[in-house]
Amino acid sequence: MNPNKPKADVCLLLEGTYPYVPGGVSGWVHELIREQSHLLFHILAILPPDASLERRYEVPDNVVGIDNIILHRLPKGKKRLSAKLQKQLFLRLESPLLNLQTRARLKDLQKVINLLSGAHDQIGGSVLMNSQEAWVMLLRMYNTTMGNSGFLDYFWTWRALMGGLFSIVTASLPAAGCYHALCTGFAGLMLARAKLETQAPCLLTEHGIYTNERRIEISSADWLEDQRSLNLSVEKSRFDKSLSEVWIEMFAGYSKLCYDACDRIFTLYEGNKELQIEDGADPQKLALIPNGIDYDRYSSVERDPQHPPTVALIGRVVPIKDVKTFIRAIGILSQKVSDLRVWIMGPTDEDEEYYMECREMVDHARLTEITQFTGKVKIDDYLGQIDVLALTSLSEAQPLVLLEGGAAGIPAVSTEVGACREIIEGRSDETPQLGAGGVICSLSSPGELSEAFHRLLTDQKFFENCSRVMKERVKTYYNKIDQHLAYQTVYAELMS
Repeated sequence: MNPNKPKADVCLLLEGTYPYVPGGVSGWVHELIREQSHLLFHILAILPPDASLERRYEVPDNVVGIDNIILHRLPKGKKRLSAKLQKQLFLRLESPLLNLQTRARLKDLQKVINLLSGAHDQIGGSVLMNSQEAWVMLLRMYNTTMGNSGFLDYFWTWRALMGGLFSIVTASLPAAGCYHALCTGFAGLMLARAKLETQAPCLLTEHGIYTNERRIEISSADWLEDQRSLNLSVEKSRFDKSLSEVWIEMFAGYSKLCYDACDRIFTLYEGNKELQIEDGADPQKLALIPNGIDYDRYSSVERDPQHPPTVALIGRVVPIKDVKTFIRAIGILSQKVSDLRVWIMGPTDEDEEYYMECREMVDHARLTEITQFTGKVKIDDYLGQIDVLALTSLSEAQPLVLLEGGAAGIPAVSTEVGACREIIEGRSDETPQLGAGGVICSLSSPGELSEAFHRLLTDQKFFENCSRVMKERVKTYYNKIDQHLAYQTVYAELMS
């Protein structure tokens, strides 16, 4: 820890986001810091080796420090310790490192920290990654866990995983009243370390589930040739596993360490709580704090009665949003609604090839006259003329666009991803149950989507009821004033 920097109330542990990468989580962090202006924040940004350090946000004045941890960039340290010390170091490191790969426990992380703490000026990358003793330990770990897989692939896997672990354990940890991670992974690993070293209160807010995202990435990685079962059971033999399982078990272990170290664990919607429990979180620590929106701003949007029936998809024109299925649904709908208008509203430059394919689909289906790609817009200027919001995504967490439209009284038609069912139909603990604010459809089902659009555009009573329900639900459960008050209360309780 650096005694020369002011002690923060809250140290935010962030991985690959604020203030260098724009996006939903970064925007959330920026607003959290601004709204909790009575607190001092220190940011610990964990970044990949090729990350740009250009700040994409104007950092608020209540941020007293920003430290960067570049993964795999270790302290230089001495090139070599005495032969006896190096041999003892790696013999003692081997067992907890093996455990962290398969059945991670805080006591194993504590052993690694104890072995490396206090000697950062001596034990650096030269010793930990490139010494003869490190090589011998690597060989032992390979023979213990992966002796039936190719050694070269294991070698690079070992260096990637151990380099990330060692960079977290050897980095400087800022002093703070409490530590708040925005994901598990390496940020969660640092949170576990903070708990072990400081005993300060620790909390976690998960927007998405880190281990699920890593499972998807790893299972589709070209460089992991052995794609057998992704079962995370630790009962199977260490020797009988694929490289993909080594990666996934390591990140699952980091999640478990983080969950065990946390005093409180938050997520955005009920579905995530089930996944957290599956990954080892204590149900007694779990709670929901949904993201909120500026209800007063969006609810004050005036409806324009003089407009054609309008369906809008608001989002980036990228494959994960499945814009092509939306276009197919509009093709079917256009045969039933003669004066239809369609807006596809969002940036088109992230995947230009996909955008051009979507435009070609519109042209081929002869939908050009009714369909407009608006690009990025200020949605306030359009909400008053939209009748139905469409969300056809293949994956989401808690899409704010449904909340913003809902506050303006716009019903939604959405695929069943993330928190969308909760937003449209209500949480299980909603009291009283308000009913449906739209329609949930299956993934990649243009027929279902078209039917839902048609009902909302033609059944006035159904439309008015959905509109009323969405406004009431967003006002009651998704107002950002309540979100900020919830975190203010949590911080006060933990630091009291």
